[in-house]
Amino acid sequence: MEKSVGAFQIASAYIGVTIGAGFASGQEVLQFFTFFGLNGIPAIILASILFVFFGAVILDLGRRLNATSHLEVLRYSGGKHLSVLTDAVTTFFLFGSFSAMAAGAAAVVSQQFGFPAVWGSVTMVGVSTVTVILGLRALVSALSFVVPLLLIVVLGVVAVTLAANPVSFAGLLIVSQPWNAVVPFWALSALTYVSYNIVIAVAVLTPLGALAKRGRALTQGALAGGIGLGIGLLAINLAIVAVPQAGALPIPMAFIAAIISPFLGFIYSFALLAAIYTTAVGALYGFAARLAPVESTRFRLTALIAGSAALFAAQLGFQSLVRYLYSAVGIVGIILLAGLTYTFIRERYRELVP
Repeated sequence: MEKSVGAFQIASAYIGVTIGAGFASGQEVLQFFTFFGLNGIPAIILASILFVFFGAVILDLGRRLNATSHLEVLRYSGGKHLSVLTDAVTTFFLFGSFSAMAAGAAAVVSQQFGFPAVWGSVTMVGVSTVTVILGLRALVSALSFVVPLLLIVVLGVVAVTLAANPVSFAGLLIVSQPWNAVVPFWALSALTYVSYNIVIAVAVLTPLGALAKRGRALTQGALAGGIGLGIGLLAINLAIVAVPQAGALPIPMAFIAAIISPFLGFIYSFALLAAIYTTAVGALYGFAARLAPVESTRFRLTALIAGSAALFAAQLGFQSLVRYLYSAVGIVGIILLAGLTYTFIRERYRELVP
């Protein structure tokens, strides 16, 4: 396959597969960062640095191994035996995440638009499956188009919110509830957030590394992707701090957008669906690429079957899927990050000591 992916496409794909329903809704930011009040800011900076580092490591391994799925990177960084565990959990998590996105689309369509929930899940699964069947280039092209628009909407809502409601120290005190955070320490919370997002990102970044035009594009893409994610996290965090009552609601950012204008709240609902789509296509592609040769007939059939199965799994509901999936994958994500760190140190040592 021709090497035709540049830094912009890599950054867009990295951001796209990471910002799902939890990110755009504001719930993830609230749970992992905002609840730490003032310490939420260094937590976001740490998360951004980790996204840059691990993104660069994965992309570099994908390029070196000429990998087509995340399995090659898992084996190289985790060894033959440990990779069996990380591969099994990662592959299952990819399908589970896709199902969770289908359930999330159902919830948004039902709660925000008043349509039958099944319309949301069927449409999301259908559009995502078609994108994946068209191949990695189609996926990257879609993300390169959707992600900038999504960020414009999110940052636009945040900018207007902060102009009308400047962040205050009192607001930081109101939202500071570390006992309600996912984990009790801000640095560990940042690490946990990165770990479970990398589990999905590795499925797309690995083959992208093999498609990069040049080595510099990998570093630039990881840097832009990590910084972009950090800016998005910081923006949403500040918006919730500026409007602390939003933190008590299921979709804080939709509430904040609706305060500005009911029409903007309506538009933000589409941004939520766009965020769900970007994660859904990444998860489905990674799942299908693990089970079948990419862009083969079996790959397309796997995507179709997985899409159909996800419609049934989505009936469990978005909250239930997220609760069980994301808590279960946390430890595996930490193992993956440890393996990638070890691999980075090992490779650099080999370069210094031939």
